[in-house]
Formats: sequence, structure tokens, C-alpha cells
Amino acid sequence: MGASARLLRAVIMGAPGSGKGTVSSRITKHFELKHLSSGDLLRNNMLRGTGFPRTLPQAEALDRAYQIDLVINLNVPFEVIKQRLTARWIHPASGRVYNIEFNPPKNVGIDDLTGEPLTQREDDRPETVVKRLKAYEAQTQPVLEYYQKKGVLETFSGTETNKIWPHIYAFLQTKVPQINQKAPVTP
Repeated sequence: MGASARLLRAVIMGAPGSGKGTVSSRITKHFELKHLSSGDLLRNNMLRGTGFPRTLPQAEALDRAYQIDLVINLNVPFEVIKQRLTARWIHPASGRVYNIEFNPPKNVGIDDLTGEPLTQREDDRPETVVKRLKAYEAQTQPVLEYYQKKGVLETFSGTETNKIWPHIYAFLQTKVPQINQKAPVTP
């Protein structure tokens, strides 16, 4: 078995809306790693609102089951995340999604095709977002400290995934064989 057969178990941590999904998909594109999203797994099991490992007992349980080699922590300011998450508006009848920053409707608050009003999901309302972020912080602080003590925590800070990604990419190059040497580092 060559070195490339070695298994690297990495956990990506970050608040809701910090870019975990984007970073995960880029990692699997550039490196020989499979991605399992606890959010997807849990949503499939109807356990919404809980992630893994979000609490210290969960982190310890995960460690007993698997040796975690690396924890990537995405540290994005709450204000940035709040803006990001509250920018999403939907047209309930069609499921069309608008984002005030990236693909806004032609007229504020109005669906482009039907002219009907747009709404925000409960999850995307500012007051809900603030609650979710505070809960995340309170729950995961001990988890981050736990991984820090174990020496496996790497924190990447910034306001945009595109600016954080090159640093994650360079760091992972020292840890994992690349799958796609020709793929550009930029997204």
C-alpha cells in the first residue's frame, strides 16, 4: 500500500453560513478525500438543528470511534455570517431563491416572474440567525478548546471563502496527496 492509501480523518467546523459546504466541495475536488456532511446525514435522519461534533461529549465519542487527524475551523465574523444568511429570500410557490448580494430580484421583495412577494425562511430571519450563532458559539467553544489541546486544530480566519480557501489549500497540500494537479487553486 502506497502512502496515498493513508486515511486522513478531518473535521470541518464553523458556524452556520461560514462556508463549510463550499470548502468541503473544494477539498474533494482537489484532494483524494471523500466528504460526509453531518448536516446532510442528520437532515436525512430528520434530526434538524443538531450537528456533529457540536458538543464536547460528541467530540469525545467521535474520538473513541475514530482517530481525528485534523480539525479545520472556519472563523468568520458573526456580522458577516449574519449578512450572508439574512440575504436569502424565497418565492414560496416556486421555490425560487434570491440573494440580496449575489442574485437580487429586479424589484426588492418581489419575485421576478410572478410579481408576488418574497419571504424569508424562519431560519434566515435576523433574530433567528443571531440565536443560532450564539448557540453555536456557546456549544462549540469547549469542542475547539478540546481539539486545540490535542494539537489537531487549524483555524482559518476571514470574511470570504475565496480569500480563506488558498490558505486551507496550501495547508492541506502538506497533509494529503492531490488528486488533480492541474486544477487551479482559485475556485
